[in-house]
Amino acid sequence: MTELLEPRAIGRDLVRRDGVEKVRGTATYAYETPVESPAFCHPVTATVVRGRITAVDSTQAEALDGVLAVLTHENAERLASTDDAELAVLQSPDVAFRGQVVGVVVAETSEVARQAADLVRVTYDEQPHDTELSESRDDLYAPEKVNPSFDTDTVQGDVDAELAASAVRVEQTYTTAMVHNNPLEPHASTALWDAAGGGKLTLWDSTQGVHPDRKTVCTVFGLDLEQVQVVCPYVGGSFGSKGTPHANVVLVTMAARALPGRAVKLALTRQQMFTLAGYRTPTIQRIQLGADRDGRIRALALDVVEQTSRIKEFAEQTGVPARMMYTAAARRTTHRLAALDVPVPSWFRAPGECPGMFGPEVAMDELAHALGMDPIELRIRNEPEVDPETGRPWSSRHLVECLREGAERFGWAGRDPRPGARLEDGWLVGTGVAASVYPTYRMAQSTAAIRHEAGRYVVEIGAADLGTGAWTVLPQIAADALGVDVDDVEVRLGDTRYPIASVAGGSSGTNTWGSAIVVAAREFRGKFGPRPEDGDEAQGAVDQAGSDEEHVAAAFGAQFVEARVHADTGEVRVPRLLGVFACGRIVNPRTARSQFIGGMTMGLSMALHEDSVWDPRVGQVANHDLAEYHVTVNADVGDVQAHWIDEHDPYVNAMGAKGIGEIGIVGTAAAVSNAVFSATGVRVRQLPITLDAVLPGLP
Repeated sequence: MTELLEPRAIGRDLVRRDGVEKVRGTATYAYETPVESPAFCHPVTATVVRGRITAVDSTQAEALDGVLAVLTHENAERLASTDDAELAVLQSPDVAFRGQVVGVVVAETSEVARQAADLVRVTYDEQPHDTELSESRDDLYAPEKVNPSFDTDTVQGDVDAELAASAVRVEQTYTTAMVHNNPLEPHASTALWDAAGGGKLTLWDSTQGVHPDRKTVCTVFGLDLEQVQVVCPYVGGSFGSKGTPHANVVLVTMAARALPGRAVKLALTRQQMFTLAGYRTPTIQRIQLGADRDGRIRALALDVVEQTSRIKEFAEQTGVPARMMYTAAARRTTHRLAALDVPVPSWFRAPGECPGMFGPEVAMDELAHALGMDPIELRIRNEPEVDPETGRPWSSRHLVECLREGAERFGWAGRDPRPGARLEDGWLVGTGVAASVYPTYRMAQSTAAIRHEAGRYVVEIGAADLGTGAWTVLPQIAADALGVDVDDVEVRLGDTRYPIASVAGGSSGTNTWGSAIVVAAREFRGKFGPRPEDGDEAQGAVDQAGSDEEHVAAAFGAQFVEARVHADTGEVRVPRLLGVFACGRIVNPRTARSQFIGGMTMGLSMALHEDSVWDPRVGQVANHDLAEYHVTVNADVGDVQAHWIDEHDPYVNAMGAKGIGEIGIVGTAAAVSNAVFSATGVRVRQLPITLDAVLPGLP
């Protein structure tokens, strides 16, 4: 190479580097890790909601040919830390929810392990349970913070006075359903404990972060970081559920330590994932909106009620987006939790923003209808010049441009604003719009190493590619930072042997890891110039000096939906879904479009299908499998389009990029609800939108 190239890799529509392996089936996932003579685990789970184990009889299970071990609270190893009650597996006879792990069988085959688990007899002292969420409960409480560290409640101005002075008011309650992450690859692991020399654990785990995974395992088992290696080259979907280790990771490690030198495999069944892998809490959102006749919002109040587990608190930040989306003379947001005898909720794609934009964006549509105003115009009229909560300027905010471009692409100007006015071949047709938002995060810690090796540049960073494109976009960032062709760059990911990397969560992965790579590239060029030799190496960490705290950074978007509702049956269909987003610089249009469309499809699924139907009598999700837990598939939507505007944001990071993994799901469900109202005149304020909610109000 005689001279460094001008940056040209970022922005190219490059094919995914991991695509061929995945299509051919040669990509190796955690459970498929080739190891010699593996053993297999199957959990034993509680059949009562709340109580205490009084006896365990594993005689029949242990007598089964091929059973290697049966672990319960009576004989399992004592963990070094039980501070996290979700991870305190087999440490106590207490049962906190139905489906909690109360034992595990390890056997020569997965079939024998499952059969033996069914033969373990557990006797309980069953106690009364409480699993029903309601906004009228007298034991609701305010958590200290909401995920991850936002204020629980906020107040600006006199909401009651501004509501009283408003010419038009909307006061309604909106609800979102309990929903569960159902990635194609279940939560799965392979673990090997080598007891020699103080012991070493190798854990092949389906995780969103190998380094955070290792840290948790070390804490729970009292191990040094050097004793644990976590490997995860591929993840078959996660959407937040694999962002933090759950009980299954502790369980497979415990089983491996019980059989030193023998690799042990554990994959949760689909049913077990409904109790052991987290979920999105149902929400009850009471919204009050008040505005003048010209559409200027005077008051906005959002009071949220959610649930958490009695043994471990997780408070989804549902009210946070309402603090910054639109101008208001006064606003209030609150969060209240009910601690119930239920499994532990956790992250689900766009926690907070996704459910938190449903109620407010439907309420905005209701306000627009009451005012006789176009809902796009209402949003534009209340566009804030600075962040309403902090008063700080935006790093960039192009929501108005997204709304206008989306309206043009969608053909919004040709809509009939009258609800229920358009009937085509027995189908009522309507259109709806909603806004999207997702904050731009960059984690504080990640390090990248760059080495010249065999004439190429090798980038090593312990990041995880969830299927989002890290294998492809990180070489693009490195190539431009180094001034070389992207084909001359190789990346190595998904192993704690590589420098520390943050979790792939909060749409922060590319922003964080890319920033570390840029710093490492600058360090490399500063040391070795344009003609490095093999073996030359440099490292770089996330540049904290460049962290901007003067601006508020977020990605914005607009979602447009055409809904068709059958006039006789109430069946709802969505033939068109279009989104326009402003997410900074797009590193790779191909992977970006995939992420946008994936999020939008999940949002449509939330709107029309997903509902973990809770049976409070037995404390369990009734439809805990993919036969009855319905998700959107290709046949459910004819035309999904994702577009973006050319946004330059110099404040967010070295690439000028914002996260795109989660904003696609935000606002979609509200846009669907608004489109159903446009089609029928029936306002549906709960999710999912099913025909029984629509049918009674049809003409």
